[in-house]
Amino acid sequence: MRQQALDGEVTQIHRGQGYADEGDTFEIDGTAFEVVAVEDRTLGDMTDEDARAEGARDLDHYREILERAHDNFEWDDDSEIVVHRFERVD
Repeated sequence: MRQQALDGEVTQIHRGQGYADEGDTFEIDGTAFEVVAVEDRTLGDMTDEDARAEGARDLDHYREILERAHDNFEWDDDSEIVVHRFERVD
């Protein structure tokens, strides 16, 4: 995922809780990024575009990734998540 962010393929991540605030910065291999948006959502709000922004082919592929990464994971459209959008700082 780090390399995908450096390549501009990953521009956001969804997590079960907030890990950053708008304006926070982070670095990957000396490249700076800024968190430009943090929003509460549900899994049901996600689109294919969201999945592609996380490096997946589409939403079905994103679901498969989550199922492999988390034991006993079940997709629930009502599950609350937080999206963190970020941009490279040049």
